[in-house]
Amino acid sequence: MSQQQISLPAKLINGGIAGIVGVTCVFPIDLAKTRLQNQRQGQQVYKSMMDCLIRTVRSEGYFGMYRGAAVNLTLVTPEKAIKLAANDFFRHHLGRSGKGLTVYKEMLAGCGAGMCQVVITTPMEMLKIQLQDAGRLAASQNQQRTPAVVASSKLGAGNAVLRRSYNVGLAPAPAARAESATQIARQLLRAQGVSGLYRGLGATLMRDIPFSVVYFPLFANLNALGKDAPEGSAPFYWSFLSGCAAGSIAAIAVNPCDVIKTRLQSLSKGANEESYSGIVDCFRKILRREGPAAFLKGAGCRALVIAPLFGIAQVMYFVGAGEFILDHNPFRLCSRSVV
Repeated sequence: MSQQQISLPAKLINGGIAGIVGVTCVFPIDLAKTRLQNQRQGQQVYKSMMDCLIRTVRSEGYFGMYRGAAVNLTLVTPEKAIKLAANDFFRHHLGRSGKGLTVYKEMLAGCGAGMCQVVITTPMEMLKIQLQDAGRLAASQNQQRTPAVVASSKLGAGNAVLRRSYNVGLAPAPAARAESATQIARQLLRAQGVSGLYRGLGATLMRDIPFSVVYFPLFANLNALGKDAPEGSAPFYWSFLSGCAAGSIAAIAVNPCDVIKTRLQSLSKGANEESYSGIVDCFRKILRREGPAAFLKGAGCRALVIAPLFGIAQVMYFVGAGEFILDHNPFRLCSRSVV
């Protein structure tokens, strides 16, 4: 089925279903990625992804691996819908000449999609990171027997909720008191306004635009290799593998930007963990204190997250789950019978 034949509502449904299924499957790995990226040199709590997941289950229980998942599950539908639909929109308009899309035009379409999605991505990841990193901070406090320091200047006077989350003092239990995304969002809005939810917007753009520029053209060309005819469609398994391969490559390519974004969006700091005034300051401090290898922290986890996430997304998108739902909509069937 040609992408141009897919209606906009079907595209939105496809992206939403793919996002929910994908996030549910890979969220624990994403949590490990966030915690590994936020570790400073000499203050490592976790040795690897598996060590992080095992320690998380032991200290916070099975559902501790899904801390922050509710934010993603709520906002991933509009995020993926915007990303996939925007890319298709730009590809359609850039290819109106009938000559097909050059790699340059495919990259432009991906760039447009990346710019559109940050409207949802930035606040979603801002809230998710606070929840995901709470367990690492609590474990670090317990390990060092030193209360974590929350930079009050970041949230102003109204940061009581976040202070309760992370200031566990010398208590032996490493588990942090759970706070909801709604409570954290209210504190940010009260202290900083809407801009508080969009902290790290520049870093998010710096990550998502290059990611989309790499991912969408790469996927389109890999997927085209599996088509029997230029106007045909690739097999189910080929779209999945193409999405996984393109997603992994793009994720690793932009991982340094993701490390910077994660550090900037982490409002609460552990003992002796530095704060950053912006992208350049963050880059310089990480490079000087932790070396170039720090920019690859969590790269393996991120590749493991993105590969199935985008593989599932592309399968849903091209198989046409959204169209099936729309065609079997009872309200639509009722309206047809009346006519």
